[in-house]
Amino acid sequence: MKIIGLTGGYGSGKSTITRFLAELGAAVIDADKVGHEVFKPGTEAWREVVDTFGQGIISIDGTIDHRKLSRIVFRDPDARAKLNMIMHPRIYERVKDMIEEYRRSGVDVVVVEASLLLEAGWKPMVDEVWVASAPQATVIRRMKEQKGILESESLARIQAQLTDEERTQQADVVIATDFPLDELKEEVTAQWHELRSRI
Repeated sequence: MKIIGLTGGYGSGKSTITRFLAELGAAVIDADKVGHEVFKPGTEAWREVVDTFGQGIISIDGTIDHRKLSRIVFRDPDARAKLNMIMHPRIYERVKDMIEEYRRSGVDVVVVEASLLLEAGWKPMVDEVWVASAPQATVIRRMKEQKGILESESLARIQAQLTDEERTQQADVVIATDFPLDELKEEVTAQWHELRSRI
């Protein structure tokens, strides 16, 4: 079994690449979704996050308002470090368990989509690191169009992460996503066939 760690900054096109890989037959683990599961209301992680960042981040339905939490952590490195200390170990353990479940069921390729794969030190968990890359102007436009996030907020998120150069230095495969979808799909498909030849 091959485990691909797919990473890249916010708005880099990771999810689109993941969707294409899933269509080609890969099993997918979305670390963001795992994170949301890990701190559902009432869980230990949820309590720690609320104790650390205050009742103001709780939505009416009791869930954590990710937009409010993001505004805090992307502007304050200490706050971000505290959140990561709470979340990363729990997400890591759950992702590891999911990988083992796929291994036992005979899956050939698992894609772990994780924005902070490299920052969190998860590289040893995967066999290859694939990086989604896009110019900053494209990222800012995507964030505004897809999530209504203002440029200032997008820049705060971008500056809080590794640069594209830092990611690509650790990458086995780099996929530029600033292309029409059909061209991007062709590139992902080509990389998939190359990967399959190595299994």
